[in-house]
Amino acid sequence: MRDKKVLFLVQAAAIAAIYVVLTVAFAPLSFGEVQVRFAEGLTVLPYFTPAAIPGLFAGCLIGNFFGGAIPVDILCGSLATLAGAVISRLLRKHKFLVPLPPIIANILVVPFVLFYGYGVNLPIPFLMLTVGIGEVLSCGVIGTILLLALERYRGTLFGTHGSLSA
Repeated sequence: MRDKKVLFLVQAAAIAAIYVVLTVAFAPLSFGEVQVRFAEGLTVLPYFTPAAIPGLFAGCLIGNFFGGAIPVDILCGSLATLAGAVISRLLRKHKFLVPLPPIIANILVVPFVLFYGYGVNLPIPFLMLTVGIGEVLSCGVIGTILLLALERYRGTLFGTHGSLSA
């Protein structure tokens, strides 16, 4: 039992760290009206392990903070990532649906943060389109490529039968 808890914490921390590094390293692309946040490709990881849920949430929270986001963005953007991760985990039996919840969650939340929080003077439906395009590229394309690449190493990276990945 203790080994499972340690594995969970290590996986969550590693996912959070990778999310932060990708967000901050590619900060010019990670923030703004048109954003392709490469770290969002990691939102497929709940397919493999429940540890991805707190890992993605913490990574987004910390990445937004160090990326210079305003408090409402740090909180709301991270909660959108959390909601997407939880629903992705629930859809894990339908592999190709796993990238959809983070895409939808961010399309529904981030445009309002941009409009009301940052004062971006563009119509919310247009912001939904621009955020959606970035999310489809990061979660849909990059995330699906990552999911398919990691699937062959599932047992090695995320445990075997009866472990956290079940």
